[in-house]
Amino acid sequence: MMYAIGFGFGRPDNSAVSVEVGEDGTVTVLSGCADMGQGSTEMIALIVAEELGILPEDVQVLTADTATTPDAGPSTASRQTYVTGHAAKKAAADVKESLIDSAAELLGVDPQGITFRKRQVYYNGEKTHLSMAEVAAYCRRSGRKAIGWGWHNITTPDVDPETNQGEAYAAYTFAAHVAEVEVDTETGEVTVLRVVAANDVGKSINPLAVEGQMEGGVAMGLGQALIEEVILDRGRPLTPTLAEYLIPTAKDVPHEVVSLIVEEEDPTGPFGAKGVGEPANIPTAPAIINAIANAVGVRITELPATPEKVRQLLREKGN
Repeated sequence: MMYAIGFGFGRPDNSAVSVEVGEDGTVTVLSGCADMGQGSTEMIALIVAEELGILPEDVQVLTADTATTPDAGPSTASRQTYVTGHAAKKAAADVKESLIDSAAELLGVDPQGITFRKRQVYYNGEKTHLSMAEVAAYCRRSGRKAIGWGWHNITTPDVDPETNQGEAYAAYTFAAHVAEVEVDTETGEVTVLRVVAANDVGKSINPLAVEGQMEGGVAMGLGQALIEEVILDRGRPLTPTLAEYLIPTAKDVPHEVVSLIVEEEDPTGPFGAKGVGEPANIPTAPAIINAIANAVGVRITELPATPEKVRQLLREKGN
């Protein structure tokens, strides 16, 4: 399966981030990115910390306050790591220039040899006596800029109007999921025993969060394949609440979900990263439906594969 990252067809897709360094070397990040549990807040902190050579716990990320935070666009289309991650990296790099100049002035050396790693200042690869906190304090006292600004935009070219072909998206992610199922031929009930999910994320900024995204995607895909169904009666929904619209619970999720993080760094992504939102979900339902066909020889053509549908197909097949 191949899935596009970001908005396509010539539509601007941008995000902005600001990074401020305090006198104690800690950092405050402002971003309009809405974290709904996917881990984007931690992603921003990790990228800023990596760029500045500090630790993630030194970074405080304030998000999604439209009165104070710059616009990061919507949390959709698997775009926040790719677009806002870029903006965060640029903002950190922007303020790092002031920190490098400050460190060079304190040491009396060429700024080109200055690097930061684990809160410490290095010159030509050798650790110095200076800490990031000392450099940050001097930076602010000397009147240098202590706030960095990053803005990233990806406006892809529109597709060819005649062929409908072209590079419509900034990046693509790839995934392959395999499902093992058990089918009760008497009742038509399908039990998913195991799912192996392999997702190419470019570079995993936060492996634990990526695993969580993949496991959550598998759960959502299972719901799409077997349970979830919007039922309408002349345009009126008959499943308007969670009392009628069923979703998977912990008991429905396979006991074994194997998450295989594939890292094929994307040269256009921040530190080589790509998104892993929808790509973690989309292959699961087809994998389950294919597993049903492999197990009992019937092909589901309309989701969800409820026990009634499976049983009816088995009867028609002659089982």
